[in-house]
Amino acid sequence: MDLNQWLVLSMFIVFIVMLFRGVPVAFALVGVALMFAVLGEYLLDPFRKSINTYIEFDRTGITYQKMGANAGRFFGGIIKNPVLVALPMFIFMGLMLDQSGVAQRMMKSMQVLFGALKGGLALAVMLIGIILAASTGVIGASVVLLGVMGLPAMMGQDYAKPIATGTIAASGTLGILIPPSIMLVIMSDQLAISLGDLFMGALFPGLILGGLYVVFLIVYGLVNPKAMPLPENREPVSMKIVMEVGLSVVPPLLLILLVLGSIFFGLATPTEASGLGAAGATVLALISRNLNFKVFKDVMRQTLNTSGYIVGIFIAANFFAFVLRRFGGDEIIENLVLGSFENPYMVVGFILFIIFLLGFLLDWIEITLIIMPLMLPVILDLNLPVESYGVVDNPSVVWFAILVAVTLQTSFLTPPVGFALFYLKGVCPPEVTLGHIYKGVIPFVLLQLLGLGIVFVFPELTTWLPALAYGN
Repeated sequence: MDLNQWLVLSMFIVFIVMLFRGVPVAFALVGVALMFAVLGEYLLDPFRKSINTYIEFDRTGITYQKMGANAGRFFGGIIKNPVLVALPMFIFMGLMLDQSGVAQRMMKSMQVLFGALKGGLALAVMLIGIILAASTGVIGASVVLLGVMGLPAMMGQDYAKPIATGTIAASGTLGILIPPSIMLVIMSDQLAISLGDLFMGALFPGLILGGLYVVFLIVYGLVNPKAMPLPENREPVSMKIVMEVGLSVVPPLLLILLVLGSIFFGLATPTEASGLGAAGATVLALISRNLNFKVFKDVMRQTLNTSGYIVGIFIAANFFAFVLRRFGGDEIIENLVLGSFENPYMVVGFILFIIFLLGFLLDWIEITLIIMPLMLPVILDLNLPVESYGVVDNPSVVWFAILVAVTLQTSFLTPPVGFALFYLKGVCPPEVTLGHIYKGVIPFVLLQLLGLGIVFVFPELTTWLPALAYGN
């Protein structure tokens, strides 16, 4: 290994160590980048000259003036980027929908509707999670909401703690995959591909993953009825209950149609659709009489906090990537990955395996902002024969992005950084331990990997709908 390779490897090692030491992600990214910028520019340059070692390194690439100029580029790239404008709007939509009372009404009616089925309560929680995923895109709110509403009901019905907690955690994470999703918004920016393509491309994989969860719960309820017992006093299903379920499901479905339908039929850009979604969620909260000044202020504050957190990491990751490229890190990583396997699909599988492992240590935001831009040249060089149906631009990149999105589903459920696990633990009663939650998510992680395999084998699942939406 030459000196540049050691520097690139050291950057990642120091970054990981700082995370384990409890340093905030944005500070760790900026700190490591600044440290190695100074190290490479001023401390190692005399050493390189003294040993007469030539390493490709732009002497004027990392200077205070250059970094200052790039700071303006980082901020300007965010402010002027129309795709990233959708980010706070989708966050606002999810948080406001959480205040509208839609999920609470669905939970009460679906508990009665599915109460006669083995595992019916878990099935109701899962279906509500799928609907919320397609109308929020924020996993924290979904997991907490489902935990507060569903866990007491399942505990009261003597559900086994692992299956109850696993169902809630897995269903809550679907919001980061099923569009509209803030992760897809960031991926669109980092990979320079259409956000509409990503939204349409992620729809079938997200629904397939949700379908796998539903089938698993039905089968598990039949095989192990003691883990999901039926309630002793079951209320009979009547037309009134069916009507209540329908009325509770219609509002979020209309919101989904407003956002995704406007994109699908070409009536609005994704950015414009995000504004429609935010307005629609506000109207739902107003109709349900759950909107007041305090609620609106809280939603605005949470939107600002979440957006600021993501943008802060976005800027820090761009600075980290800027320094990494100065050391030739992008070329080093590209050559390393391409040289690992001759078969291009093995290369894609290797990348997904690395991302799966990184999901144990890093949040999806860091992986998306740091790893995705580095992998983009690799995917383009592979020239994968992904069917585009004549419409989708860069179909192989769209397919790869959805594969990564499905893989990153596991990052929410795998310790020690699985955020869904800790969101859920925060609303669990004391008798439900992290051990119960860890045990409960194992089958759902395996189902996520099965869903990943399906999308890997059938890339058409990610390209057919975008092609249909854009006129073929």
